[in-house]
Amino acid sequence: MAFETVVGKRGAWSYSPAVGVGPLRFGMTVSDVVEAAASLGRTKVSGCAREHAIFSPTWKVEVHGSPPAVTAYVSQAVGLFCVAVDAVRGPQVAYDGLLLVGRDLSALESDAIAYAEAAGGHLRYTPEGYAGPDDPGVIMRCQQVGQFVRSRPLFMVTRDGAHTEWDSMPSEEHRLNGQATA
Repeated sequence: MAFETVVGKRGAWSYSPAVGVGPLRFGMTVSDVVEAAASLGRTKVSGCAREHAIFSPTWKVEVHGSPPAVTAYVSQAVGLFCVAVDAVRGPQVAYDGLLLVGRDLSALESDAIAYAEAAGGHLRYTPEGYAGPDDPGVIMRCQQVGQFVRSRPLFMVTRDGAHTEWDSMPSEEHRLNGQATA
């Protein structure tokens, strides 16, 4: 299977379904996330708009600086439930060898199809039509990078009051940089 070359010096993080990604474990508190992210760069903690009364208060922990660049979402009720990896500055994360971060979406789809065929498995499409691994804990999103659109995966577990990871997606991830991520 052919993969795109990752440009720049990205770190590499591992992903374990329902456990976590990189040094971040699902269920961590805000202070645990800040402590785990301290070695990665500056962190900024802010509250998220509470657009749905069903969800408990949620905080966003942004890790800035030189790679990696991630955004972690922490719910008061369940702790860390979502890690979004920036398409440009984020660490590279693979799913069983399938690189997920910063990819051209059509190349990622082709590789996901080849992976599913070789593994005798399936792939999953988001409601917007983005392909990715058949894992409910991985939601593929897009991020505008200049004139290109690149993959921005979310690694998730369900949060309070939601039935699926898709239902749990933070509203901020529907609008990256003030624009809909489609």
